[in-house]
Amino acid sequence: MPNIAVVYYSSTGNTHQLAAAVADGAREAGAEVRLRRVRELAPQEAIDSNPLWRAHVDTTAGEVEEATPADMEWADGYALGTPTRFGTPAAQMKQFIDTLGGLWFTGKLANKGATAFTSAQNVHGGNESTILTLFNVFSHFGAVIVPPGYTDPLLFEAGGNPYGVSNASGGKSATASEAELAAARYQGRRLAEVTAKLVA
Repeated sequence: MPNIAVVYYSSTGNTHQLAAAVADGAREAGAEVRLRRVRELAPQEAIDSNPLWRAHVDTTAGEVEEATPADMEWADGYALGTPTRFGTPAAQMKQFIDTLGGLWFTGKLANKGATAFTSAQNVHGGNESTILTLFNVFSHFGAVIVPPGYTDPLLFEAGGNPYGVSNASGGKSATASEAELAAARYQGRRLAEVTAKLVA
């Protein structure tokens, strides 16, 4: 089975919750998985202004390793997760993507399975456009995009987003429903299974 990197940014914990489920699903399919968070770029005063943000930063600092380009090179397939910021990925995720130019230039991100997931405050807060923006990135990498589509009934129970699992947080932390977490695990399994065919 393949190596899968699940790389995410999360401020208050919603995208982290989905990332952990995606990673669990890939492991269930037999993949070797690295769960990695991208570097926090926000100033401390901004983080301190939101107790949920501060709590999540402090909790994950000792639990989840920071992502590096080496994780993406190691991976046979990757999942990127980010909260939506005005319908696009958060700056922290974009900055990480911008560090991958050397791997892109040498073709080391190509021919790998790729999928994406996201969270916004509300259902129509830019979830689909954020994932589709990441699909643009995957296209530049030459990756093979692996969306969940409508390949399992449980995806409808999670809101029916064919592009990737998404969560409407309502401004709270760790709000993913069991249906959304099940869909995220399924998305991780599907990424691992499709990627295994690419590396066979």
